[in-house]
Amino acid sequence: MERVFEIIEEQLHLSGMELSEDMSLKDDLGADSIDLVELVMALEDEYGIEMQYEELEKRVKTVGDVIEYLSEQGADV
Repeated sequence: MERVFEIIEEQLHLSGMELSEDMSLKDDLGADSIDLVELVMALEDEYGIEMQYEELEKRVKTVGDVIEYLSEQGADV
């Protein structure tokens, strides 16, 4: 889970920010659609899985949702 936080921090340029699972990617962390595409690509590379951007847009709103989605896809988070 810590690595997921690190990837989110890196991709959204959030140095030093304390993340929590209930934080909204868009509202709390300021992610736009380009940020989310880059985040998906980084997570795919890190965990060796393929993520569907359209499904993510519908289901993933918070940091915790990212972790849950990765777990459902078989990633060892």
